[in-house]
Amino acid sequence: MTQTANLPFNAIVAEEIDGKPRSALISISLNELPDEDVLVQVAYSTLNYKDGLAVSGKGRICRSLPLICGIDLAGTVVESKNSSFKAGDKVLVNGFGLSEIHNGGYSQFQRLKAEWLVRVPAAFTLEQSMALGTAGYTAMLCVQAIQDHGIKPEHGPILVTGAAGGVGSVAISLLSKLGYSVTAVTGRVENSSEFLTALGASSILSRAEFVRDCKPLERETWAAAIDTVGDKLLATVLSQIKYEGLVAACGLAGGINLPTTVMPFILRGVTLRGIDSVMASQPRRQRAWDTLAQLTDIAALEKIYRIEPMSKLPELAQQIIAGEIQGRIVIDVNQ
Repeated sequence: MTQTANLPFNAIVAEEIDGKPRSALISISLNELPDEDVLVQVAYSTLNYKDGLAVSGKGRICRSLPLICGIDLAGTVVESKNSSFKAGDKVLVNGFGLSEIHNGGYSQFQRLKAEWLVRVPAAFTLEQSMALGTAGYTAMLCVQAIQDHGIKPEHGPILVTGAAGGVGSVAISLLSKLGYSVTAVTGRVENSSEFLTALGASSILSRAEFVRDCKPLERETWAAAIDTVGDKLLATVLSQIKYEGLVAACGLAGGINLPTTVMPFILRGVTLRGIDSVMASQPRRQRAWDTLAQLTDIAALEKIYRIEPMSKLPELAQQIIAGEIQGRIVIDVNQ
């Protein structure tokens, strides 16, 4: 490696200033990175809702400071003390506490534990792997939870909330590719209808129809659902799931509460399946990424993401928290 331990490179680092977390683009060096097995030259990261909270300081995502932000990364191995990886390998990391308790992907270089790494499927470039990123990987885990529950396309429509966001948009594309009828729920019906229809949504509903005080049980409508919002919206979705259906819950953008009763679970046998992408086992991760490689339409993927420079992250963080980001944002850490 030609880069010396003291040669500076860029990273988005959160620090505590006046008792509050604040992040900024600063220069650091290799000797400031953790002493882990594998050194990766990072090419791309992503922007997720959690990243927006970390970078803006509006959520206490980084549990120890200072810390490099970014829950995703994709890049090329430069050095490895672990025999499972060698220089030149293309790898990615999702979760595992990056940007929470470990330094994350908003950096031109990162040292990482070998057991966190997933090989980038041959079907994807580094850029494409981050166009999917944690959002796409989480969406795949949700879809596989629905399939593993035995729910087939003929059982009825699938509801996807937060449909214009990263998880929602990828989930719609995947479900549609698998033959399911998908109904999208969004708070931006006027601005997102064309986008969601192009992804494969057969119908689109306003979030306002679900964010309300619902009855314990309402008309059985959905064979399954993928929810990224939580709170009252999730409670309404649960009240409308068909007998022995499933809700894969993977987000809490609307809040952490769940104002419902046990009735959907006891009287209809509904399953509420929590989807944790952060600490999922390597076999589950590899299965998700291998399936993404089989199902992803690259031409369709290119329509739902754009590349932005790392230097623009403070502005982008505010936008994703405000719900102004549609689709996926890939972060070029070298800009």
